[in-house]
Order: sequence, then structure tokens, then C-alpha cells
Amino acid sequence: MAAPSETNLIAENRRARRDYELLERVEAGLVLTGTEVKSARDGNVQLGQAYADIRDGEAWLVGASIAEYAQSGAFGHEPDRDRKLLLRREEIDSLHGKVREKGLTLVPTRMYFKDGRVKVELALARGRERADRRRVIAERDAQRQIERALKRRR
Repeated sequence: MAAPSETNLIAENRRARRDYELLERVEAGLVLTGTEVKSARDGNVQLGQAYADIRDGEAWLVGASIAEYAQSGAFGHEPDRDRKLLLRREEIDSLHGKVREKGLTLVPTRMYFKDGRVKVELALARGRERADRRRVIAERDAQRQIERALKRRR
């Protein structure tokens, strides 16, 4: 039996949970340069405006920002470049079909280290209207208040 893999969170896209209804999640590898990995270890990653795109049969992470590594000197990287995602052919084809037909979006929800490699959790998501977002926030607040009241009673 294999030992459980260790994960270390780099960045989380909390905005995605608010703006989208997350339907299905997929784990993907990420092609990075050395300075990008070092910067990610320092936690200098932002996923707020990011999304995944499928072009020419390949998946790409667009809009994710990995800040330049301070000690890289002249050998740094471009912070906002598109980065290739590593997925199996069947996964890419399946996701591409769902995005094209149903009007869904691929949104990165988390970036983390798993066994020393950078991984991205992608979610197949449907956008929420402004009223839906407000309703979800109100429901979450109500649930928190209920839990607090129950906790006080104990």
C-alpha cells in the first residue's frame, strides 16, 4: 500500500467559489521553469483572474501570475505568461467537449505541491449571476450563525 501523498498549498482561488458554481474537479500538472517553482515555494502566486483554455488539443493556464523570483537576476521569467497544463488526452477531450457544448468554464481553484511537483486543481464551472452570488453569501452567513448558536448551547 502506497503512503499518502503530501500536499502543500501554494495558492487558493477563493473568488472562484463565490463567482462560479463548481461542478467537476480535475488535477493537472503544470509546466514551469526553475525560477517559477522557486517563486511558487515562496507563495508568490495569484489565481484570481486565471482560467484554463484548450488550444490545438493542449490545455493552457491563462492569467495566473507567478511573481519574479528575487534572486534570479537576468535569468528570471515572465510573470503573466501562459503555462501548459499536463492532462491525459482523454481528460483534455472530455473537458473540451463540455466547455464547448454547455458553455462552462475551466477555473483553477487551488495550486499546490504534491510529492514535490506543482499541481493545479481545475474546476468545471458555471458562472453565477450577481443575485445568485448574493443569495449564496446570505445562505453561508445564515449557516454560520446557526452553527454559532448551536455551539453556544452545548
